[in-house]
Amino acid sequence: MIVVRRAATDADLEAWIQVRRAVLPNESAGTLTELRQREDPERLLLIAELGEGLAGSGLSVRSDISDRFFLAPRVLPNRRRRGVGTALLRELVAHAESYVDEVSLVVEDEGSRAFAERFGFREVGRQVEQVKVLGEESPVAPLPAEVEVVTVDQRPELLREAYGLASQGYADLATDRPASISLRQWLLEEATLPKGSFVALAGGEIVGFSGLLEHDNPGTAEDGLTVVRRDWRRRGLALALKQLELGWAAGNGFTEVVTWTQTGNEGMRRLNEQLGYEYRGVAVTMCAPLPLPLDSDRS
Repeated sequence: MIVVRRAATDADLEAWIQVRRAVLPNESAGTLTELRQREDPERLLLIAELGEGLAGSGLSVRSDISDRFFLAPRVLPNRRRRGVGTALLRELVAHAESYVDEVSLVVEDEGSRAFAERFGFREVGRQVEQVKVLGEESPVAPLPAEVEVVTVDQRPELLREAYGLASQGYADLATDRPASISLRQWLLEEATLPKGSFVALAGGEIVGFSGLLEHDNPGTAEDGLTVVRRDWRRRGLALALKQLELGWAAGNGFTEVVTWTQTGNEGMRRLNEQLGYEYRGVAVTMCAPLPLPLDSDRS
């Protein structure tokens, strides 16, 4: 028998993390503390059990595309094709329907894509994973004389002050509709490695930002948002900020930095290529209108 229930206790949340790590081993699943910090009335975390054992997990949360919810039904590889995915999806959709009339999910393999297509999901965009193996990093490119660079660790207040620039950066992402994040989400999730996150200032104003994030996998850090104010672009700021990040990571025990970049954002992809990033994975974003044609399909 399949049982789907809300992940409420610490043990439930640890099981939720366990599923994500098993299904997406290259991605960061976060910690119990981080999951607690991100609790929100609009956010639903689920656990699925098959018989007496853990079988999967689910997430339903407002997307960065504000008129959508993002869904993530995840099933352990040895529990698939037994109806667990459909049972999770049904509960996640029921939650999302209270808020929006469109949902999205991300798939990284053909089996997951086929599952999504059965319920009316269609591709709307792609992201590519790029990985930089760290070694002896290049010297930092020269900066304009009027630019000062500091870390978020040195001036923590700059993370909040950079939110306006971040909003500009999210609006410029190559997504099918404009993206945005809340200030709360920005403060919780960005620059979680503050000593490796850099802010560029000119005349006391923020003109560039590049964040570095903690990652579950040992020796791995993740690029957060890199953004340059529109009137300061094409002056080498993004290159210099990312070089500072990579240099800090290489000097502080990290062996690789990973990042995800939307197809359509060729400028950032080329910059990453210039810095030595190599391609590893592809994630496909798929969307569907509600209600979904949920039936007895099994997964």
